[in-house]
Amino acid sequence: MSPQAPGLLGEIEAAARLVYQAMAPTPQYFWPLLSERAGCEVWVKQENHTPIGCFKLRGGIVYLHHLREAYPDLSGVVTATRGNHGQSIAWAARRLGLGAVIIVPEGNNPEKNAAMQAHGAQLVVAGDDFQEAAEYAAGLAEERGLHMIRPFHPWLVQGVASYALEFLRAAPPLDSVYVPIGMGSGICGMIAARDALALPTRVVGVVAEGAPAYADSFWAGRVMTTPSATTLADGMACRVPDPVAVGVIAAGAAAVVTVSDEAILAAMRHYLTDTHNLAEGAGAAPLAAMLADPDRGGRVGLVLSGANADRDLILKALNE
Repeated sequence: MSPQAPGLLGEIEAAARLVYQAMAPTPQYFWPLLSERAGCEVWVKQENHTPIGCFKLRGGIVYLHHLREAYPDLSGVVTATRGNHGQSIAWAARRLGLGAVIIVPEGNNPEKNAAMQAHGAQLVVAGDDFQEAAEYAAGLAEERGLHMIRPFHPWLVQGVASYALEFLRAAPPLDSVYVPIGMGSGICGMIAARDALALPTRVVGVVAEGAPAYADSFWAGRVMTTPSATTLADGMACRVPDPVAVGVIAAGAAAVVTVSDEAILAAMRHYLTDTHNLAEGAGAAPLAAMLADPDRGGRVGLVLSGANADRDLILKALNE
C-alpha cells in the first residue's frame, strides 16, 4: 500500500459515514444471465437503488454537509445539471433546509426535471446544452449571492467514492470494472477507492460516441473539448471536461472507451431481460462497453449508476 493510501482510505470512510446518516449502502449482485451473455463472471453495483435512483446522491450529501459547516449562514446554492447531479443537490439541500436553484438546458429529461422540483428545487431552463446551462448558473450565482456548486469537486468525489468502497469490499476480487463518465466524479471515486485498498483492479471509463471529450482527453493526455455532445445518455453529455478529473483519470484508468447509442439501448434491454433492473443511458453504458470489449474476461464489475430514464427512452430501448 502506498504511503498516501491510509489517509485516502480514512477520507473515504469518513465520507461514507456521512452518507450512511442519510441512506443505506446499495447492494452488489452476481447476475447469471448477464454472465452467460458476456462469457465471464459479472457483478453489478446497483446504484439505481439509492433514494434518487443514482449514485450522485452520495456526493451531494457530503458536499452540502461540508459547505454548511464552513458557511453556517448560507441561504442557498445553485448548480447546473442534466438531472442526476441536480436531484442530488436538491435532495441534500432540502434535508439541510437550504434553498436550491437548479439550471437545466432546453429539452432536458422532463421526468428528471419533475423529480428535482418535487425535492423542493427551483428549476430554471437556460441554454442549449449542459455547458451553456453551467455558464448561466455561474452568472446567476453572482447575481443572487448563491453558492455555485460545480459538477466536479473533491467533496463530491469523496462522497461518490463510498459506492466504490462498498463494491470493492463486498464483491469478490474484480479483475476489471467499467464506469460511466459524465463530469468524472464516479470514475475518480472508483480510482480513489481502488488505490486506497491497494487493489490491482483495472478501471475502464466509458463515454458515448457522440460525447467523446473525456475519451479524447484521456488518449491525448490533456483536456480536449468538443463542439457538441449529442447522445441519448444525457448523464454523459459533456463537451468540456474538468482538468482535475482528466488528470486523475489519465493517471488511474486503464482506458476510456466509447460506445454507440445503439449499443447503449441494447444494454438497457439486457438489464431488463437479464436482471429486471431499469437502467438509464449512462447506467447501461458500462455493460455496452464490456460486451464490446474483446479482452473481457475473469470477474468483471459494472456500475449501474442510474435508473432515471424517461418513458420515451424506455420505450425506444424496448422497441429497437
